Amino acid sequence: MDFREDPETVKKVVRDRGYAAPVLLDQSGDVTGRAYGVWGPPTVFFVDRKGQLLGRAVGPRGWDSPAAKAFIRALLE
Repeated sequence: MDFREDPETVKKVVRDRGYAAPVLLDQSGDVTGRAYGVWGPPTVFFVDRKGQLLGRAVGPRGWDSPAAKAFIRALLE
């Protein structure tokens, strides 16, 4: 999902990076805020293989740390 960005900029980034998944646009940020509780990026959502929300993290994180890698590995098991 893209949050408060110009649609043309988003389309260019999606095209340039070759994203295959759909990218949803929320120019005002209102839908994202009300529906998902996201009022500012970055927000990461953890979704299981059945599409159920497991949790979320708001704000920057060091996803390359050993603890973060162990957390993600545990989620994937």
